Amino acid sequence: MHILFTRPIENCSDMIIKFKLLGHKVSHLPLINIESVHYEKFNYSEFKGVIFTSANAVKYFDIKNIKKNTLCFCVGDATEKKARSSGFQNVIAAEGNVENLKELILQNFDKKNGNLLYVSGEIISSNLDQDLLKEGYNIKRIVNYKVNHNKKFDPYFIDTLRKNIPDIVYIYSQNTALSFLDFIKTNGLETVWMDTNLMCIGEKASSILNEIKWKKIFLFNPGEEEFLLYKI
Repeated sequence: MHILFTRPIENCSDMIIKFKLLGHKVSHLPLINIESVHYEKFNYSEFKGVIFTSANAVKYFDIKNIKKNTLCFCVGDATEKKARSSGFQNVIAAEGNVENLKELILQNFDKKNGNLLYVSGEIISSNLDQDLLKEGYNIKRIVNYKVNHNKKFDPYFIDTLRKNIPDIVYIYSQNTALSFLDFIKTNGLETVWMDTNLMCIGEKASSILNEIKWKKIFLFNPGEEEFLLYKI
């Protein structure tokens, strides 16, 4: 099969290698890039728990100013892996979506235990901090990275893609979905995806691309990429 990945290369290089070893043709279209942003530095000792909804949030967090045994909640396996490799010792991971992460926090962190720190990008798929505030938690959100949309792509790659449309496209965020829709329209590719399976993380991402005719749309959690190959 021909598979298209759309994440920055540092976030999907392992998956590209893995799928090539499985015998698949793999293309890479980096629709977004990640940039750190300045954020307020303060005394993190007042926080008894920290929440990360992406590996990028961990990557750009100033971990040296927080205790490594602070309870750390991660949205999924990739974020958990990044948190542990960064030095966090007490990590709990959800199943790849924010709703599950919220339930995990409700079950494992007593609101009486202290404050929570929520670290995220500029654009988030759900208002986790507001939901937890409604549940009675004391929580502070900081933004430590932003997403930039790539606009320039190699004309030769676009022409090659047009002649060999992928069987599967993986979309990992609303930002990526928006960029992909723009890429499709800018390059006149609206009508060529009828034999392509679209794999999206979350209904919000898939809804952005609903106006394009796909063979089928699947929702998935990070870590399920290979499993999805056997569903089509």
